[in-house]
Amino acid sequence: LKAVILIGGPQKGTRFRPLSFEVPKPLFPVAGVPMVQHHIEACAKVPGMKEILLMGFYQPNEALNRFLVSAQQEFKIPIRYLQEYAALGTGGGIYHFRDQILSGGAEAFFVLNADVCSEFPLQEMLDFWQQHGDMHSFVILGTTANRTQALNYGCIVANADTQEVQHYVEKPSTFVSEIINCGIYLFMPAIFQHIGEVFQRNQEELALEESSNGWQRAEVIRLEQDVFTALAGSGKLYVYKTDGFWSQIKSAGSAIYASRLYLNQYSKSHPERLAQNKPGGPVIRGNVYIHPTASIDSTAVLGPNVSIGEGVTVGAGVRVRESIVLHGASLHDHTCVLNTIVGWDSTIGRWARVEGTPSDPNPNDPYAKIDSETLFRDGRLTPSITILGCSVTIPAEVVILNSIVLPHKELSRSYKNQIIL
Repeated sequence: LKAVILIGGPQKGTRFRPLSFEVPKPLFPVAGVPMVQHHIEACAKVPGMKEILLMGFYQPNEALNRFLVSAQQEFKIPIRYLQEYAALGTGGGIYHFRDQILSGGAEAFFVLNADVCSEFPLQEMLDFWQQHGDMHSFVILGTTANRTQALNYGCIVANADTQEVQHYVEKPSTFVSEIINCGIYLFMPAIFQHIGEVFQRNQEELALEESSNGWQRAEVIRLEQDVFTALAGSGKLYVYKTDGFWSQIKSAGSAIYASRLYLNQYSKSHPERLAQNKPGGPVIRGNVYIHPTASIDSTAVLGPNVSIGEGVTVGAGVRVRESIVLHGASLHDHTCVLNTIVGWDSTIGRWARVEGTPSDPNPNDPYAKIDSETLFRDGRLTPSITILGCSVTIPAEVVILNSIVLPHKELSRSYKNQIIL
């Protein structure tokens, strides 16, 4: 068994700015550990997992290399990064590196998108495949969405008895099905034959359009639109439906929601990561992650859903709720931080209030997913969580509401519903 985690590259992730300026999005900390570490941990737990490959078109940088070295040591499994020469799409990348994926005689491999958070029921997908599939069939992880939100995802129509996928449409314009694609797949080597057919077809089409600008388009293959749509109804594609939690992490606001889902799971999987109320320590409400190097005043009140990074300082009487505070940040006495991501090395002055509007799914609808909000609506900034880029300084006694502050800014007054460039 192997696993491939698709981490994308730098020109995307625009909805994740200004946080993606400092760190590649897959390394952004969610619930105290890099986003992609949750994927690696889930893969490493599957018996028989021999290697994990990260695939994307980031230039290999120091942060990525450091992360790979520490993850290999922690999970005792080979982890390598394969760099694409250009954005090849979800199918083009694995097709380009098919020899690396199959080397060592891999009988099956998982493909996971890095920008989802999930319980990752990988073992269950394997068991399901062993019951239903054969060497030439593949499994998509699916979950239920509500009717209106399903249109934003890949929709799957499956046979109720066998779970065989009969029809697949990516982001349909009208309602097709409430079962959506979670971006987590189990493939056999036979998948490369199907991706290869798409590649051939692309090349033939390109040969006919001689005027088109060259090589790149034949290599760009999207699993969802190009491969699944064709495989649906052929008896080779199955869906395994999960009732576990799942969400996309597209925008910075969805990182706070994902953080809540993971913190919730820690009570079962990593109780040691959750902070406890101790005599002389801060007041903890609900699930809170605190890095051991953070210094927190005993009169601070944290939680629920708070993640405090390395070397953070939290002063007296500070209130933090539904927020991620990144390493090196400093919250001075009596600040109030709600629905906010506080960037690396940022400082919030005394008695300041920094607040955003949560973009959570409807809590009364068990199938609701997080909406991918547009930044602007009707010419106005959509109220969303507040994001402070790295090294932002906020003075004492000001209020910052629903705003995005780019890195290295020193604010002098209060702001509301603004992008501060």
